[in-house]
Amino acid sequence: MQPTEFRCRERLRVRWSEVDLQKIVFNAHYLTYVDTAMAAYWRRLAVPYEATMAALDGDVFLKTTTLTYHGPAEYDDVLDVGMRCAKTGRSSMQFEAAIWRGGELLTEAQLVYVYAHPKTKVSTAIPEKLVTLFQDFEAGKPVTQLTLGDWTQQSPLASAVRTAVFVEEQGIAREDEWDAMDAHCTHAVVTNRFDQPLATGRLLPAVEGVGTIGRMAVVRAVRGSELGQQVLEALCDAAAKRGDHRVTLHAQRSAEAFYARQGFQVVGEPYEEVGIPHVTMVRDVVR
Repeated sequence: MQPTEFRCRERLRVRWSEVDLQKIVFNAHYLTYVDTAMAAYWRRLAVPYEATMAALDGDVFLKTTTLTYHGPAEYDDVLDVGMRCAKTGRSSMQFEAAIWRGGELLTEAQLVYVYAHPKTKVSTAIPEKLVTLFQDFEAGKPVTQLTLGDWTQQSPLASAVRTAVFVEEQGIAREDEWDAMDAHCTHAVVTNRFDQPLATGRLLPAVEGVGTIGRMAVVRAVRGSELGQQVLEALCDAAAKRGDHRVTLHAQRSAEAFYARQGFQVVGEPYEEVGIPHVTMVRDVVR
């Protein structure tokens, strides 16, 4: 098994508490590493696990795990854990995982899950949409779609994301979240294969050739899956197409590094908006 054979890879570092008296990783912790990669796999599918399973009225239960050890991991090692769906049956799903240190294969895992009713635990057929999602992801096909539109088109989905992130998670007052500018903006929304809204952002009308991006939000369960970057680039492209020469945004300080990686630079001093530290950032538009 090679790392390049896995589209989903998660990196982690061995902690002191995971090492046994032999000064190597205790065998049971490899199951935790594999389970961490399984959670990453669902994120890569753009599936908020709990909400999606509730909507499908099903759940996934582990039936069998087999681990093969080739070499030990040690304290402070940086490990790469790969996960892939190898096969699906009527109600079963077979996954394969592998753990490497610097390209050296340390552990292989085979996992069999059963799709079943969440209360009765009786197995049932895997929804066709879910099977197709596994297959398409492993084939390198997109698992999300991004749409641009006005507030009339996008408000139901964009509102759901903004409510979840800004109002419910960050505690921003509802009256501070919504304003009259929504009706004049271009809104981007990312949805998954189950038509669940995952990310959004808006582009305000330009002022002297400068566009402003705001209300950037990604639901917690799928953060780290590049959805925010997709929204940001789509809005920057929309600004370029209408002739803007620069875009600006008010970034929460917790997201400053994310915007910096996308080419935005800080201007001015930090300040607070709705009780949250912000900083203004700008980027020139490439046409």
